[in-house]
Parts: sequence; structure tokens; C-alpha cells
Amino acid sequence: MTKLLLDENFPEPAARRLDASGLNVLAVRDACPGWVDEEVMALAVDEQRWIITFDRDYGDLVFKQSLPAPPAIVLLRESHYRPAEPADWVLSLLAQPDIYVGRFVVFTRDKVRVRAMLKAM
Repeated sequence: MTKLLLDENFPEPAARRLDASGLNVLAVRDACPGWVDEEVMALAVDEQRWIITFDRDYGDLVFKQSLPAPPAIVLLRESHYRPAEPADWVLSLLAQPDIYVGRFVVFTRDKVRVRAMLKAM
């Protein structure tokens, strides 16, 4: 089963919806509020969780700083949405999770781009 780590910027209504869907969800705002991105990334690696975020900094951590990567990072690139809508986006990606393992995923309503992460754990 895919385990998720929702970054602090992930909306609470969407987090509740993912949790209610039966997924293994851990929200940074509840488990470790205020942690810096490197700490969040280390937790995701340790627990083998996908990071779900609106924060572009995770790309720098993986591709520029070469930090060990979690199974997947999903960057949601939408600025206007209903509060629960990001849950729909994540659930659509999880319909075929195997194609995203080891990848940095950039999601928009129009397309999904993927890039291999060399240090995927």
C-alpha cells in the first residue's frame, strides 16, 4: 500500500478526504509541524512515504543537493482550487502508483510530468 506524507501546505479538507479513503496518510502539520524540508524528506525516506506538496523546494533537494529521495514526490502545481480538490488529484495518481515510484511528479490539471529521481530509495 502506498503511504503518503502530506506537506504542511496541503489543505486540511483534502487531507481529511485522503485519510477517510483508507490510505495510510501522515500530515506534517499534525505529526511534525514546523519541520524544515530536509527533515520532512528524511522522514519520508525512513518511512517509505510519498511526499505530496505544493512546495517546489523538494526538487532542489533531490536534483541539486542529491539528498536521498523517498519513493515518490508529487508537486501539485495549481494555485486556484477548491479546498478538497487536491485529494482528487492524488487519488487519480494513485490509480496507477507503480508508474510514479522513483519519480518526481509534477501535476497540473492539464498534464502530469515525471522525472526519474536517481537516489530513490
